[in-house]
Amino acid sequence: MDRFHQLKVYIVVAEEESFAAAARRLQLSPPAVTRAVAALEDTLGVKLLDRTTRYVRATEAGRRYLEDARQILAGLEAADDAAVGINGTPRGHLAVTAPVLFGRLFVMPGIVEYLRRYPDMEVAAMFLDRSVNLLEEGVDVGVRIGELPDSSMRALRVGNVRHLLVAAPTYLEKHPPPQVPQDLHKHTLIASTAGGFGSSWDFLDTSGKQQLKIHARLAVSSNDAAISAALAGFGITRLLSYQVAAAVEAGSLKVLMPQCEPPAYPVHILHREGRYASTKVRAFIDLLAERLRGDKALNPD
Repeated sequence: MDRFHQLKVYIVVAEEESFAAAARRLQLSPPAVTRAVAALEDTLGVKLLDRTTRYVRATEAGRRYLEDARQILAGLEAADDAAVGINGTPRGHLAVTAPVLFGRLFVMPGIVEYLRRYPDMEVAAMFLDRSVNLLEEGVDVGVRIGELPDSSMRALRVGNVRHLLVAAPTYLEKHPPPQVPQDLHKHTLIASTAGGFGSSWDFLDTSGKQQLKIHARLAVSSNDAAISAALAGFGITRLLSYQVAAAVEAGSLKVLMPQCEPPAYPVHILHREGRYASTKVRAFIDLLAERLRGDKALNPD
């Protein structure tokens, strides 16, 4: 049996944590998937997967082997791309992740354009308001907002976003706008817990950065809900600039205390491939980077 085929099947089974789901993704029969993994384990003399009637999980040895297998197949794909040339047509499967609202507003239009441009591609999009580990979760490309920790990931900076304090004109007609962060204690606050910024808000003042513990009268689990409540004139909320860009431009929301904003957050495209990314990854990154860098919400200058 083709060893590269075995590696590919094992990677998909480990990522999906299911033989049936892997079979559907690979368009193979479940018995063929089972045979490929069993043959690989027999060749290695190592158990790669723990199987029960309820789940499939990689063993400790299987997790180590999974990363090696990914690198081997990435290297093979890079070699194929080099042989075909930079003009080779992307084909295959691509997994992409981004924050929920950012993904809907900025990444999904890029994915649709990518799929229209390359009909042999399939894309799985994971829009989540948490940090996704690209290696552990088998994701090819991710968009990350905020400073990046030390990582083996390749990163391409494509813009910046600000943390804005906003309220509707109808709310501000009845409540004097805050002048300093401490004034917020006198106001009705709306906090979104998405992204982990709900319980305290950062500001800058003459003494430097300060963190204000807030008491929100309304706490919501999504940024969309916070925007809706603010647009209804219920209170003041704090969100990233791209999330409220349309409402601010339309005058439906007003920016408060811009002089107290913390530093802007960078926006990066991340991928987990080496120096010579595969054609499908390189093509998607190039397309998405061009779109994001050209968007005034992320690059106002």
